[in-house]
Amino acid sequence: MSVPFSICVYCGSRRGVEDRFVEAAQAVGRWIGERGGQLVYGGGNAGLMGIVADATLQSGGTVIGVIPRTLVDKEFAKRDCTELHIVETMHERKRIMADRAGAFLALAGGIGTFEELFEVWTWRQLGYHDKPVGILDTAGYYQPLLAFLQSGVRAGFMNDWQMDLVRVDTDPGALLAHLVAEAKPPAAQDLSQI
Repeated sequence: MSVPFSICVYCGSRRGVEDRFVEAAQAVGRWIGERGGQLVYGGGNAGLMGIVADATLQSGGTVIGVIPRTLVDKEFAKRDCTELHIVETMHERKRIMADRAGAFLALAGGIGTFEELFEVWTWRQLGYHDKPVGILDTAGYYQPLLAFLQSGVRAGFMNDWQMDLVRVDTDPGALLAHLVAEAKPPAAQDLSQI
C-alpha cells in the first residue's frame, strides 16, 4: 500500500504531567491520519507512544510499530498496529524506523527519545541522510535542552549550521507540514549502512 508520506515519531512511553503533552501527541496522530499518512514509531502502547499511534489509526492513517522483544511487555507492544515488527535489538529497531520514514519528529519524552533524536540529527550532519528532523516544543519542554546546545555553539563545539538542521516549532500542524514538504519518499534513502 502506497502512502503519501511517512513520519517517524520519537516520544515518551509515559504521558508526562501536563495534559498538553497528551494533546500534542493526539494532534500529531490526527494530522498524520487525516492526510492518509504513515506513522513509524517504537511500537509501544504506553504513554505518548500509544496515544500518537491510536490517534493516527482512528484518523485513517497507517501505523508501523517496531519494538525489541525485550520491551514487548515493558512498553506493552501495540498489537493493533498496521504492521508490528518485533526485533531482537535496539539497533535493528532504530534502523527499520529510519528506513521506513521520510522525516523524523521528536515529541516530549525521556532519555530514549533524546537518544533517538540525537542519533538521526548526527546522521544528518554527517551526511548519512538528508531527511528533515523536527522537534515539537510543547509547553517549552525542549527550551532548556536547546539553550544548552546553544552553549555548545558558543563554546566552539558546535556550529549554527548544525542547529539549523533541526526545525523547532510549537505548532504541530505547521511543523508536520514543513517536514512533509521537505521529505523524500521513504524508499529513496537506504540507511542500512549506518
